[in-house]
Amino acid sequence: MRVLVALGCLVLGAAVGLGTVALHGYGWGLGLGIAATAASLVALPGGWWRRLPFALGWTAALGVASVPRPEGDYLIASDASGYLLLATGAAVLGAGFVGLVPRGAPRGNAEG
Repeated sequence: MRVLVALGCLVLGAAVGLGTVALHGYGWGLGLGIAATAASLVALPGGWWRRLPFALGWTAALGVASVPRPEGDYLIASDASGYLLLATGAAVLGAGFVGLVPRGAPRGNAEG
């Protein structure tokens, strides 16, 4: 069952990432893509089977889109929105790995 959940999160991340890459040239599209990505990362619980596969799918879609096209140009432009998209990819990957750290109860002092 965990493998199916991980596969679903991977596909969901790739779909959200692809949509964000496709619409990043428009201001509203980049904002909507970042908002959808952030909402998904917050909604998914951390762990190997949920948030990390989503983040890996998202960054895989970004990685595939950043390869030069046969015409010699790039799908991600070298402007502010393109750099913000690439920075978002780094933040998404970081959030996926941060979700692996177990969150415990905060420790108080020894005096109680």
